[in-house]
Amino acid sequence: MNTPKIDAYAFLKKVREQKPIVHHLTNWVTIYDCANIVKAFGASPVMAHAPEEAAQMSSIASSLVLNIGTLTADFVEAMKLAAKSANRKGIPIILDACGAGATEFRDRKSFELLDQVKIAVIKGNVSEICRLAGKNVATKGVDAGLVEEDLEKIATALAKERKAIVVITGKSDIVADANNLCRVNNGVEMLTHVVGTGCMAASVIGTFCAVSKDLLGASAAGLSCFGIAAELAAKQSRGPASFKEKLFDCVFNLSRQSVEKKQKIEFFPRLVVEWERT
Repeated sequence: MNTPKIDAYAFLKKVREQKPIVHHLTNWVTIYDCANIVKAFGASPVMAHAPEEAAQMSSIASSLVLNIGTLTADFVEAMKLAAKSANRKGIPIILDACGAGATEFRDRKSFELLDQVKIAVIKGNVSEICRLAGKNVATKGVDAGLVEEDLEKIATALAKERKAIVVITGKSDIVADANNLCRVNNGVEMLTHVVGTGCMAASVIGTFCAVSKDLLGASAAGLSCFGIAAELAAKQSRGPASFKEKLFDCVFNLSRQSVEKKQKIEFFPRLVVEWERT
């Protein structure tokens, strides 16, 4: 069976041409890096956390990224204001469930956001997504815990339940909706040695989703381009510090040739996924 191919560079080209505003209510630990990665890709990051302006900022943005990495009760209320404004405008909301599964408070606030506003993309590591899918798992702070589950099945089931795209990041990223699934095989192990690369990945997804209604394709394309830049940066660096510096340079300088040559996105329509399991 012939399956569609996702053209990652076509999404990147649209980001660079349209320069969308990507509004964040995000993790204070990684906020600077999230802003820089969005800017390096060619978009316009804004971080408006105050409840007095969060909704208004969403009204002029093209996407909204919510990250619960350093959440407080008041911060989540500001997220809800921003998200309701984004829902009214019809722009995609990306939820990075950073640390879900680590504490009851994070779990409760994650489910509040999922229940009270329309989330377009739910992103997390293995244990974070499994926790949002109702599994009894534990996250090690904000690092993935050990999970022995059928991740493709969990991703598609959660996507169907929440009517959203579900992204599970890892050595091979899974991007799923209720009917289709992608595996993104770009990236390097060095990403795991730099704090904030998971948060940056959510910002990249928000950047690419800001320029397309194809949120599955945009999410996969963004992760692939981010992973390709990481592969290029790893060849030029000697450790985490130089890698992080080179990562921004490689994102900024991504070429059509590099993306088309190096992208590793496997696309599986739901029927193919089901057939593989039988």
